[in-house]
Amino acid sequence: MDYAIQTKGLSLLYQRKLALDDMTLDLPRGGVHAIVGANGAGKSSLFRVLLGFESPTAGSAAVLGCDSGALTPALRGRIGFVNEEHSLPGWLRVSDVTAMQRKQYPRWHQARFEEVLGNFNVLPGQQIAQLSRGERAGVSLALALAQSPELMILDEPTLGLDVVAKRAFLESLMFTATDNDATVVYCSHQMEEIERVADNLVIIERGRLRHMSAPDEFCERVRVWVAEFPFKTPDLAALPGLLEVQQIDGLTHLTVFDQPEEFGARLKLMGARSVQSMSTTLERAVNGFLRRGHASAKRAA
Repeated sequence: MDYAIQTKGLSLLYQRKLALDDMTLDLPRGGVHAIVGANGAGKSSLFRVLLGFESPTAGSAAVLGCDSGALTPALRGRIGFVNEEHSLPGWLRVSDVTAMQRKQYPRWHQARFEEVLGNFNVLPGQQIAQLSRGERAGVSLALALAQSPELMILDEPTLGLDVVAKRAFLESLMFTATDNDATVVYCSHQMEEIERVADNLVIIERGRLRHMSAPDEFCERVRVWVAEFPFKTPDLAALPGLLEVQQIDGLTHLTVFDQPEEFGARLKLMGARSVQSMSTTLERAVNGFLRRGHASAKRAA
């Protein structure tokens, strides 16, 4: 299989902390790969290594088949990057930034740039410093997509955007990336965005890969069981696959991963008077998965 990104045993010690811990990750070309994880999980550290901004402490990382530590200018031209800051030189006009970018990228697609920019109502003569955060996000995306990249890496690109700007950003990204047959690696905490755009869900926790599958497949493997215990609620910590326990209106809600229907019978053996199971949202499934990791870390400490 042809991979857009490959890491093997990748580790990164950053400010005395193991930001990446023996991570092995294979992302095939094509589609949208959404990377999620709690703050400090290692997402931004992974991007810094992939883009050649950091050298790994151990292991290897490859982007489009090339060692990430040896990216040539030509290869960098095949990679588009947008981060949450949308950092652009504020003293320049949009047209000035565009002219500089156009000289650097031989596959520059001016019509694509103008189409994306038009979705944000930004004019070429406007000064960057006078743009709103949403407008700067649009300029950043337009510049990246106009490179005609084979790989787009986006690190929290819609953070702080209002609903209108966020919608324009996502629609521009998806339409243009699909037309260009690009691979998109998208990092976000917004599960509604992930559900809308992602083909593949990647969960990272404390610098390690914890799960990877299609978002709908992941949701199918997570269930919420609601149990009524007429007397004292038993100790549930040892139940297999348990992600999270919540007490709501006198009922015990258990979020569990990869458990068969027999899980309900187990709850009845523990004293439950009634049990029922239901599907859950991607947000609740991911949050439960990540909370389990946090609880394990606290117990280990």
